[in-house]
Amino acid sequence: MNLTQAGKIFLNAILSGIAIGIAGTVFLAVKNANLGAFLFAFALMTILCYGFKLFTGAIGYLVTQKRSGVIAYLITLVLIWGGNLAGCYAVGFLIRNSRTFGKISARASAVCAEKLADTPLSILILAFFCGMLMYIGVESYKRKELGDIFRFASVFLCVAIFILCGFEHCIANMYYFSAAGVWDTHTLLYVLLMTLGNSLGSWVIPLADKVRN
Repeated sequence: MNLTQAGKIFLNAILSGIAIGIAGTVFLAVKNANLGAFLFAFALMTILCYGFKLFTGAIGYLVTQKRSGVIAYLITLVLIWGGNLAGCYAVGFLIRNSRTFGKISARASAVCAEKLADTPLSILILAFFCGMLMYIGVESYKRKELGDIFRFASVFLCVAIFILCGFEHCIANMYYFSAAGVWDTHTLLYVLLMTLGNSLGSWVIPLADKVRN
C-alpha cells in the first residue's frame, strides 16, 4: 500500500464518520425511537452506495483474507478506524458549536452517561451482537443475487434492530462521545472494548461459513 492508496482509504473513512455523525445527530434530535432508528440507517446506506469505508462494515472480512494479505488488511482497518474517528469527532465538534446542539445536548449526555456507566462485560456482549448485525447488513447489500428489495431492506432492518436493542456500535459511539464532549481515558477504553466486541461479532458468520462450506 502506497501513500496515495492510504490517503484515499483514510479520506473515505472520514466521509463514513461524517455520515455516521449526521445520522447520530438526527437520532438524538427526534423523540420517537422507532423513527430515529429508521433514520440512522441513512448512514450505512450512504456509506455502501458511495463506497465509503466503515470499520464495522470492513472488520468482518478480515477472517476471509488470504494469509499473505492479512497484514495489509490490518493496516487498512487501522486507517479506517482512525478516519471514522476523525469524521465523527469533526461532526461532533461542529454540532457542539451550532444551535442544533441545544436540541440534542441533554439526550447526548444521557446516552453517553448510560454507556459509560455500564459494565465491561455488558458492553462487550452488546457490541458483539451489533457486529453480527453489521456484517449481515453489509454482506446482504453486496449480494446482488438477493434482489434490490431484500438488499436495501436488510440494511435498514439491521441498523434499526441494533439501535432498538441498545447494541453498541463503536463508530456511532465515537460520535455520541464527541457530541457530548466526554472523551477521556475511560471513554477511549470503552470505545476499544466496543471495537473488540464489534469485531468478534462480525467474524461469527464468515467463520461459520468456512465450516459449513
